[in-house]
Amino acid sequence: MTRVTTMAAPDVLTADRPNAVAALAKRYRDVRAHTEARCQPLETEDYVVSTMSDVSPTKWHLAHTSWFFETFVLATFDPSYRSPDPRYAFLFNSYYVQAGERHCRAQRGLVTRPTVREVFGYRRHVDEAMERLCDRIADDASHPAAAVIELGLHHEQQHQELLLTDIKHVFWTNPMRPAYLPRERGADPVELPTPWSAPAPSSTPVIWQAIVGGVHRIGHEGSGFAFDNERPAHRVFADEFRMSSRLVTNGEYLAFVEDDGYSRPELWLSNGWATVRERSWTAPLYWERNEKEWTEFTLAGTAPLNLAEPALHMSYYEADAYARWAGHRLPTEAEWELAARGSAQGAVRLEQLYDSAWQWTQSAYVAYPGFAPASGAIGEYNGKWMSDQWVLRGGSSATAPGHSRATYRNFFPSDTRWQFTGIRLAAAV
Repeated sequence: MTRVTTMAAPDVLTADRPNAVAALAKRYRDVRAHTEARCQPLETEDYVVSTMSDVSPTKWHLAHTSWFFETFVLATFDPSYRSPDPRYAFLFNSYYVQAGERHCRAQRGLVTRPTVREVFGYRRHVDEAMERLCDRIADDASHPAAAVIELGLHHEQQHQELLLTDIKHVFWTNPMRPAYLPRERGADPVELPTPWSAPAPSSTPVIWQAIVGGVHRIGHEGSGFAFDNERPAHRVFADEFRMSSRLVTNGEYLAFVEDDGYSRPELWLSNGWATVRERSWTAPLYWERNEKEWTEFTLAGTAPLNLAEPALHMSYYEADAYARWAGHRLPTEAEWELAARGSAQGAVRLEQLYDSAWQWTQSAYVAYPGFAPASGAIGEYNGKWMSDQWVLRGGSSATAPGHSRATYRNFFPSDTRWQFTGIRLAAAV
């Protein structure tokens, strides 16, 4: 996402859940298989390319998620485990300083060895060891490995989305503009959910949903998994506000573009305007204008811009400028969570919360009151990113099935555009 968050809530598995570890072992197999299902449309050459420092090769995602289980589960809970190659620890560590030295992120696309075949062999090696470990602890739902395995699965689901965001940029950079999964293709041949589907268009008019103000609790509490940055739950105050019932569409964003939105400094934050000028932005990342019409590059290839689909791949700067142009604003993350909970309870009706685009909020990514990272390398990743980032909420068409929830805090820097990001507007009552 991304800056992958990596600390689980302490109550992921409890002893009063029968067969919890056995269920977790099945979930492990399913998640790992789904990662590989997302690779199925790719050719071997596609696995090794990195097109910018934010984009990691598909091969690296496959190996890094295996390294996670090797490093944080097997090395701790299986004394007999041996890595197929100790050098993988250097190549496939990401940002865990306490876990050892790391290969430069910007040079991941230069690493031709291990081969794709060898990386899949590495995954098999780790999977076999994980199966044996799960068999050994199957009768002990309180075993400390269980929570770390659950954490690793959510970590891998984050990389399932990254795999698609990264390969989309790789294909867009290719002058042939290949499609990851053409729209006319039928169901995926493997017996797994289709690895990607286009975000659902919306033809409904915007309905401004009123959300009651006052003191509320936000953040994750109770049972179930959560990353540490979703905790602790705490009280916030929010004035009464209104939330747009759906995301901003391509057609609506096109009106901003055609109203010279990218040429009007009064609409932009200072750093945003400097970025627009420096990088010559004139539209969202994957939009292009030919002699006849606007087109958009998608995972299904290049197609005429669908005006009813949600606008994607805008930075925080662009989302903020559009909101100002439209006479509204971005929601805070607390407002977004309150609105999402109200929608789940049927109090308000909101579309496209989790299935189309991550939605920028005007909230800086900082710690919740009382937050404390875990000790050791596994607790590094979250707290140290709590500066110069903005919170996004929801989920996208590339988010792994079952991975979204109302308390989830995604986060990126202000100029991020290659992610599946979009805009939901808020307004005062």
